[in-house]
Amino acid sequence: MAKKDGKIADKLLHKYRLVILNEDTFEERLAIKLTRLNVFVILSVTGIFLIAMTTLLIAYTPLREYIPGYSSTALKLKATELNYKTDSLQQVIAMNDKYLSSIKRVLQGDVTTVDFNRDSIIEATKIEASEADLNPSREDSLLRAKVDKEDKYNLFESATSKANFVLFPPANGSISQEYNVKEKHYAVDVVVAKDTPIKATADGVVIFSEWTTETGYVIIMEHSHGLISVYKHNASLTKSQGDLVKAGEVIATAGSTGELTTGPHLHFELWSDGYPINPTNFIDFE
Repeated sequence: MAKKDGKIADKLLHKYRLVILNEDTFEERLAIKLTRLNVFVILSVTGIFLIAMTTLLIAYTPLREYIPGYSSTALKLKATELNYKTDSLQQVIAMNDKYLSSIKRVLQGDVTTVDFNRDSIIEATKIEASEADLNPSREDSLLRAKVDKEDKYNLFESATSKANFVLFPPANGSISQEYNVKEKHYAVDVVVAKDTPIKATADGVVIFSEWTTETGYVIIMEHSHGLISVYKHNASLTKSQGDLVKAGEVIATAGSTGELTTGPHLHFELWSDGYPINPTNFIDFE
C-alpha cells in the first residue's frame, strides 16, 4: 500500500519541461518546468476564478437581464404596474362607452330616460355599496344644518330664478318640419343660410361635440333644470366637449352635413329630464 502511494506521489511530483522553440532555428525561447500537481492546481484555481467572476456578473451587473429565464425585481415591479394600468384603462373605456351610449340614444331619438351625469358614473365604480359608510360625519351634519339655514332665506330667490329661466333662439328662420312625436321627429328643422351662426339657447356646458355619419357635425349642451339642447347638421363647430358656454354665444355654423339632410338648416332638439319637448313651446324662431 505504501509503495502504491509512493508511486502516485512520484507521478504527481514528476517534473516535466514545457519548451517553446523557434520553428526555423530551433532556438529555445521559453522553458517552463511543470508537474502534474502544478497543472491540476492551476486548472482548479482558474475554474474557481471563472465561476466566481460569472456569479458576480450575474448578481451585480446589468448583464443578468440578458440571461434567458432571468427576471429581475425591477422588471417584476414594472410588469405589475403595467397590469394595474391596463386594468384601470379597461374600466375607463367601459365607463366612456356607457357615457357615449347615452348620447347616442339622444341622437337616435330614444325617449327613454338618459343619464348624462358622467361624474356620478365614475364615482360609482370606485366604491361598492356594501363598503360605503352611509352614516353622516359631524362635519357633514354641521354643513347640512348651515345650508338648511341659508336656504330658508333663498326660497324666494330660487323660485324667481327658475321662473325667469328664458331660452335664447339658436337661429332665426322658417320651420320646414315641425316637432312630431308620431313620426319620431323630436325636433324642429329651422331653414337658415349656410354658415349662419348657431347660438346656445341657454347657459350650459358642452357634453358632446363630434362628427356623426347621419347628422354631420353635432353639438349637445347640458343646462340647468335638467335641460339638454341638441344642434345637428352644422357646417362646423366652435366649441369642444367640456367648454362652458353663455346663452347667445356662437357654438357652431349652420350647414347641411350628414346623410339625413336636404339643404342648409338647423335640426334643434330640447330634452327635459330625459324626455323630448317641443322647442316651439318655449322659443320663437321667426
